[in-house]
Amino acid sequence: MKASLAAIEPNGQPCADCAVRQFSVCAALDKAEMQEFEHLGRHVQFAACETVFAEEEMTTWFYSLLAGVMRLYKLLPDGRRQIVGFSLPGDFLGMTTSGRNNFSADAIGSVEVCRFSKAPFLRFAEDRPHLLRRINELAIRELSQAREHMVLLGRRSAEEKVAIFLINWRDRLARHAGPSATLPLPMSRQDIADYLGLTIETVSRTFTKLERDGVIEIIQGGIRLLDPARAEALTAA
Repeated sequence: MKASLAAIEPNGQPCADCAVRQFSVCAALDKAEMQEFEHLGRHVQFAACETVFAEEEMTTWFYSLLAGVMRLYKLLPDGRRQIVGFSLPGDFLGMTTSGRNNFSADAIGSVEVCRFSKAPFLRFAEDRPHLLRRINELAIRELSQAREHMVLLGRRSAEEKVAIFLINWRDRLARHAGPSATLPLPMSRQDIADYLGLTIETVSRTFTKLERDGVIEIIQGGIRLLDPARAEALTAA
């Protein structure tokens, strides 16, 4: 069985039919505001492994991810890569306090974004407190995820780290497609290792151990969660 990402693959939908509007920054806007908002954004597609934006570049665009998955990462001084998150449709990217990108974003597979020029977007938002509240909600969610990631990188075993990653990924995917035991994993094992602060060998061994213990089944393009209770128990260890 192959895990499917059909619910979040590029489809070229117009704003009126956007499948992720309820999750995105524009969820706060009414119909009349959406008609004006549409003129601010432009749909842009990126191919697999293409850079959407780079760390330390001046922030000139904001991005609302419409389809696909992106890896968000920072390069450490010694050249190593630390993945800080994986972005899903509905996520809003580009807001910073420094005026420069805090991290880089690459496409995992094909992605589609709605891209907004920074200055017109901010002019549109400044007289709409409901939109500013929505941006603040998304920023708080991003901060919460960053704090959870810091804890994840702490004193956890490899098995606990992988279990937490899978359960959190399951819960995020469920927002878009509903609950499912089959989890597509578009990111590579190396991506997961760079996110969890592990080696790729440790990640691969841990997946194999979880499969051997009957917690998961490794399938093409992802995993099937066979015993979610045991996986959740590991996250609470």
